[in-house]
Amino acid sequence: MEVHHISSDWLSINRVEEIVEKGMKLALSDGAREKIDRCRKYLDEKMLTQKEPIYGITTGFGSLCNISIDATQLSELQRNLVMSHSCSIGERVPSDVVKLMLLTKIQSLSYGHSGVQLATVERLVDFYNNDILPLVYRQGSLGASGDLAPLANLSLPLIGLGEVEFHGEVMPAAEMLSRMGWEPISLRSKEGLALLNGTQFMSSFGVWSVIEARKLSRWADKIASLSLDAFDGRIEPFMPQIQQVRPHPGQIATGEAVRGYLAGSELIARPKKHVQDPYSFRCVPQVHGAAKDTIEYVARVLETEINSVTDNPTIFPDDDVVISAGNFHGEPIALPMDFLAVALSELANISERRTYKLIAGVRELPSFLVANPGVNSGFMIPQYAAASIVSRNKGLCWPASCDSIPSSQGQEDHVSMGSNAATKLYEVVGNTRRVLAIELFNAAQALEFRRPLKSSPVIEAMVADYRREVPFIENDTVMYPLINRSIDFICNTAI
Repeated sequence: MEVHHISSDWLSINRVEEIVEKGMKLALSDGAREKIDRCRKYLDEKMLTQKEPIYGITTGFGSLCNISIDATQLSELQRNLVMSHSCSIGERVPSDVVKLMLLTKIQSLSYGHSGVQLATVERLVDFYNNDILPLVYRQGSLGASGDLAPLANLSLPLIGLGEVEFHGEVMPAAEMLSRMGWEPISLRSKEGLALLNGTQFMSSFGVWSVIEARKLSRWADKIASLSLDAFDGRIEPFMPQIQQVRPHPGQIATGEAVRGYLAGSELIARPKKHVQDPYSFRCVPQVHGAAKDTIEYVARVLETEINSVTDNPTIFPDDDVVISAGNFHGEPIALPMDFLAVALSELANISERRTYKLIAGVRELPSFLVANPGVNSGFMIPQYAAASIVSRNKGLCWPASCDSIPSSQGQEDHVSMGSNAATKLYEVVGNTRRVLAIELFNAAQALEFRRPLKSSPVIEAMVADYRREVPFIENDTVMYPLINRSIDFICNTAI
């Protein structure tokens, strides 16, 4: 089994994807273990000599920061913090995102600025490696002071509380610990704060979304290429000269991708009766390209975030200083995640317009792509479904980061709402996949009406694979299972 060693080396999103897809195990590097131990020992020694209060370590939390805590109660303070803050509610966080939360929390704690015990981080590694997934819920974080509520639910099983999913079974964390022969972690000073202060809920949803957005961007180009050929569209808007005089990187990449997908197509090469195509075809380089550029911008921001220390206070043993500041504030990723939701929504928006054109009864395609007109409605209603989903995306694209509601008696008076940006983005990703799957469903049907002419070898191979899952529709049939198969095809086919 391949192992990824947690260290101070840059953790790219591509590497995260590789860790997940290969099912790698995690291990702390020697350097990470040394940094964690050194910081913990420094903090213990600091507390013996420090006379002034240290926020969250020898004081209460939030607006209770002026209340000093007796040394005999420091462990109880941290345990109580985790229990009282475990207020995430709503739908469960998907398992693949929970695994990312564990990975990114381990990464953040490994830099030796958080003051946690080595045993605490090692137990998180054990959770990850044994697929022990704490039950975390999607609502409850304001995206400042970190993702307090969901990270508290993530941390409860460390102290034997809460619930986990283990080998597909949901059980109390105490039962899981008993099965594994583990004792609950006894939290020491600062540890509850280190676990709960942080942006791992937001950033894990964000990283997952970037990974999926990159795939959807490639699918959007390939499906648009199929639609262009099925619609008898023109290749000129994708030529390199056009992109070179407006050289946005995403636009250039999109033009190149579509030209590559359609190389060798009989359809694209034949003479055209029409001078121009509608914008949803002609402006694919500009719209898909802008989405690509947005995805890569957001990826860079999120990579910085998952390679950062985001709890509070932050401990600097080399400088002999403990600083209470605001690295837990989600604003740096809240804004980009809102931006990414808008970009993906546009991929869905233009996709639905192409679907609409394919069923419009123009360019020698039958109305609603009906093979046997009369009693059959054909592909009338899949476009309705796509339009409904696109409308839903538009509502979700109102930026969560525009909002702030003060909390903790005004001590935490500006929050990012980045958690809401993250969960909205997650929904937009799924919606965009569904809209693209509906376009694929329609475009593959439309292509059959161009026979005996063929599209390119690449497109024909994709359609042949697709036809093993979704047949050509001659007479009306129950459509939703076929749409779901189209979604599964996009999910399960490498691109």
